[in-house]
Amino acid sequence: MVMQVLSLSRSGLTDFVIQRVSAVIIGAYSLCLLGFFLGDVSHQSLTIFFWSAPIQVFSTLALLSMLAHAWIGMWTIGTDYLRPVQFGRSATTIRFSYQIICMLVLFIYFIWALRLIWQF
Repeated sequence: MVMQVLSLSRSGLTDFVIQRVSAVIIGAYSLCLLGFFLGDVSHQSLTIFFWSAPIQVFSTLALLSMLAHAWIGMWTIGTDYLRPVQFGRSATTIRFSYQIICMLVLFIYFIWALRLIWQF
């Protein structure tokens, strides 16, 4: 039996919906970027595009979606593969450490990306 140590939510259905919605947002953001880069791109147009408020908000939304999507995926990997069958009594400690490290890395990525998006 796998115990939940950390989870974005407590419901498999909620995780499923978050993953699907975040995938749609990431896909829409990718299409938006693809549409921009298929046009004539100069440094000036690139700067204007990425410093516009709507793209900064959309980039932030895509970033949050990517982090939620990644967290649910990493949490699922941790709970599926870091179990007592493979690691015995220390499985919960290993899984907890793994999840803390994942959260820390995602938080660092979040701060780094926000600094890039909003230039502060």
